[in-house]
Amino acid sequence: MDFSSLGLNKNLVAAVSSLGYREPTPIQAEAIPAILNQQDIMAGAQTGTGKTAAFALPILHQLSESLSPSTLQEESYRPVRALVLTPTRELAQQVHSSFVGYGQNTSLQINIAYGGVSLNPQIKELRQGTDVLVATPGRLLDLMFKGVVKLDQLQVLVFDEADRMLDMGFSDEINRILKQVPAARQTLLFSATFDQAIFDLSKHLLKSPKLIEVDSRNTAAEQVEQIVYAVDADRKRELISHLIGAKNWHQVLIFTRTKQGADALAREMCKDGIKTQSIHGDKSQGARERALEEFKQGKTRALVATDVAARGLDIEQLKFVINYELPYIAEDYIHRIGRTGRAGASGLAISLLSSDENWLLEEIEAILDARLPQQWLPGYEPDLTKEAPVSRKNTRTAQKRRTKDRAFGKKPSNRRR
Repeated sequence: MDFSSLGLNKNLVAAVSSLGYREPTPIQAEAIPAILNQQDIMAGAQTGTGKTAAFALPILHQLSESLSPSTLQEESYRPVRALVLTPTRELAQQVHSSFVGYGQNTSLQINIAYGGVSLNPQIKELRQGTDVLVATPGRLLDLMFKGVVKLDQLQVLVFDEADRMLDMGFSDEINRILKQVPAARQTLLFSATFDQAIFDLSKHLLKSPKLIEVDSRNTAAEQVEQIVYAVDADRKRELISHLIGAKNWHQVLIFTRTKQGADALAREMCKDGIKTQSIHGDKSQGARERALEEFKQGKTRALVATDVAARGLDIEQLKFVINYELPYIAEDYIHRIGRTGRAGASGLAISLLSSDENWLLEEIEAILDARLPQQWLPGYEPDLTKEAPVSRKNTRTAQKRRTKDRAFGKKPSNRRR
């Protein structure tokens, strides 16, 4: 199967061919025909499986086919006809870049709007008209309040990484945006993980949607090797520096739970002789972009990030992800390790587990429906003489999964615990 067989026009097929795309991924093969058929869809797929192209290509096809030469000459201003909402600036930039690449042979105007930078340049661009707008919810509302963006002629609305948008507390912003868009529209919801909040959102967003799941729900990429090292909390940094130095790793992405923790870890690793930078929401957009660019170029060996800042990072051939701390939201584990093993490449995801995090590992295992055996690295064995904290095992994730299975008429899967 090739892209031309999906019904895309020759300009788009030529564009993806020039970008090195040979054949559609499973999510693209299922989603593109459904979107071209004007269906609402609710799609779930692992990160790195080509979700952006799955919605960008059919949107560009539909908009370019309706844009005649006479329309180009007669209209001095073109309204927003497709809106893609993303939870973070980095993801917005990534999605916008993809749209520009795929639409290189079209006459469509594609713009981007996100916070953390001056409004004025974005306003200047948007006042010239746009067919496709990629935006974060907060900045979009700012522009709507100023009258720069109107959504009364919107045809397609996309929620990219909808789960993260809800986790970040964008529910109010989403509801305010929905009040300004036409009821007669096509809505596309993409997410790497599904939970009850996503299903609740889909009920008033989507009309008779097609559910697309190319993998088992809430699963990690098979090509990513997952290792859990049990280690005392106060030796985690030492273990990371040892692994990177002894194995001569480069381009290692490390996750912490807090901004302060990211900065502190980066400072200490620099003292270990490993050039490390941190990115998080308190840093300016310019500083984040510089840190990421130096990491991509290999000038920085390790990058420490929080979950919000790392959402949308697309680093080609990234092989190593380390969880310095396990996330409080179990689904974030899937997103974290999904930064590696993208587009079929292999990757390694290492999680450092201190005794007070056992309940977090149990949550992760519940949504994966798989055990992640713990092991010790010689020289960094945990001190078993310390009193172990009381387990805080939480059944939230298991309950959510059973609810989701019932929603789709599936029998609950057998639990391991």
